Amino acid sequence: MRTHATLAVVLALCLEAFNARAGEVERIRLQSREAAAEITPALGGRVLAFGRIGHPNLIKIGEPVASQPTPDVSAMADDIGYLGHDVWLGPQSGWWSDQHANAARRDAKAVWPPDPYLAFAQTRVVARTPDRLVLEGVDSPVTGVRLLKSFAFDPADPATLEVTALARNIRERPIARDLWFNTRTSAATRVYVPVAHPRDVRIDAAQGQAPAWNVVDGMFAFLPAESAKTRRGKVFLQPAAGWMAGFAQGQAFVIRFDHQPRAAIHPEQGQVELYLDHGADIAAGLLEMEVHAPYRTLAPGEAMQARERWTVLPYDGADTPQAHLAFLCARLQLCATQATD
Repeated sequence: MRTHATLAVVLALCLEAFNARAGEVERIRLQSREAAAEITPALGGRVLAFGRIGHPNLIKIGEPVASQPTPDVSAMADDIGYLGHDVWLGPQSGWWSDQHANAARRDAKAVWPPDPYLAFAQTRVVARTPDRLVLEGVDSPVTGVRLLKSFAFDPADPATLEVTALARNIRERPIARDLWFNTRTSAATRVYVPVAHPRDVRIDAAQGQAPAWNVVDGMFAFLPAESAKTRRGKVFLQPAAGWMAGFAQGQAFVIRFDHQPRAAIHPEQGQVELYLDHGADIAAGLLEMEVHAPYRTLAPGEAMQARERWTVLPYDGADTPQAHLAFLCARLQLCATQATD
C-alpha cells in the first residue's frame, strides 16, 4: 500500500510538471472520499475547482488561467480575469490609499484593481498531503501583508473543506485591514442568505441594471431573471447567521463562517456581499459569494486569521426556493427561521 501511494504521488508531481511546461498553471488536487478541490500555488494561491467527486466543478474560472499563466507581478499591473476563489483585503476604498508603490493610484483613490502581489504572485508550498495544503504568499508593498492560506478536508466530515487565510503585517507601523474571501461561481447558481429584515440588505446598482431580490421568512434570494435581460450589481448584507448557500449542477454548496455583529465589519462593506453579472446567457455569467472578516488594526508583525467551511452535498430535488430551503433545514439544520448560529 505504501509503494502504491508513493507511486501515485510521483505520478501526480510528474503531471503537474508536464502541465507547467505546457503553459498551464500547476494544479494541486485535494480529495476526500466525497469531494475534491484543485488549488494552484500560482496566481496568489487560488482555488480553481471544488465539488462532489463525479460532479461538475462549482468554481468559475476565467480563460486567462490557461492563456496567461505567468502574469506580471508589480504595482503597475492591471486586473486579469482569473476568477476562482481568491482572498482580498478590505475595505475596497483602501486598496491603493496606503502605499507608495504606485503613487498615481494612491492619488486617484483607485478602487481597482485588487493588489497584484496577492492576486498574481507565486506562493510557496509549506505543507502538502492528499487532503491538506498550506501556501505562503509574498510580502506585498501595496497592502503591507503576507498571506498564509490553508485548505484541508475535515476528517470527521468528508463533504467539508476548511479554507483559512492568515494575514501578517509586514510593515514597521500599524495597518488597518480586513480579510475578504471571494468565491466565484456561475450566475445560474441559486443563492440564499439568512437575514433578519430587509433593511439588512442594501444594493449598489451603479454598474448596471440592479438584480431583483426579496426576503421571505428570513431568507434573502435573488428573483429569477427575465429572459435575455442583463443584470449587474452588488448586494451588501448583514446576515442573521454565519452561512450562505448556493444550488447548482446537482449540488448544494454551503459556505459557513464566523457570524459577526455589524459593528465588527467595516461600514463600507457587508459581512456577506453578492456580486451578480450576466446577460442573456445566465449560466455564462458571474456570481461572487463574498465574506468579510472583522476590520482590525494590526501592530507591526501582528497577524489576523479568518476561515470558511465549504460543504458540498448531492442535490436532486426540485429547483425551487421551497425545496432548496427544506433540504438545507433537513440535511444541515440551516433553517430559514433561524436568526442565530
